[in-house]
Amino acid sequence: VVVSHSRVLGDAAVALAREMAPGDLAIEVAAGLDETTFGTDAVAIAEAIGAADSGAGVVVLMDLGSAVLSAELALDLLDDPDARDRVLLCPAPLVEGLVVAAVTAAGGAGRAEVAAEAAAALGGKQAQLGGLPDGGAVGGAAEREEPSGAELTAEFTVANPHGLHARPAARLAALVRDLDGADVRIRNATTGSAWI
Repeated sequence: VVVSHSRVLGDAAVALAREMAPGDLAIEVAAGLDETTFGTDAVAIAEAIGAADSGAGVVVLMDLGSAVLSAELALDLLDDPDARDRVLLCPAPLVEGLVVAAVTAAGGAGRAEVAAEAAAALGGKQAQLGGLPDGGAVGGAAEREEPSGAELTAEFTVANPHGLHARPAARLAALVRDLDGADVRIRNATTGSAWI
């Protein structure tokens, strides 16, 4: 479920996510007070959660702090008393988190893994851009050590001069998901980025 103060922003984020993870993925939008008025509505959020919940649970992504308050209130408004236990409010960034969540969910992951991957969605951007301009670290990204003793390593060249874009990256993520139990890490050797 996408909770945004702006209907236009919510719909655009969902359109982008559907481009990366096409299919019948249940994504609901509870955004704006109407088509043009900014704000959030706890009743609309509760309805979106109900519409998205097929029994396996729901991950809710929110754009701003007051959207979090509305989403928390929405949990109290759910008709199904067990539904609250199936809902995860995720601190992920809205756009990056939604794209990663959609790809992860489309790959068959459960709500806990979807939320965890969404919450870590800024890791790639942080690794590529580094820390803050004043030398400070960017919070929220877990540093991973360089793999040691890996059983299999490979090096691939991305021929596109602009790098690996979202759709091919989503396809790569889906292929990696099929490697049951494998610990797969990737980095940009050209820029010397950290392993993610």
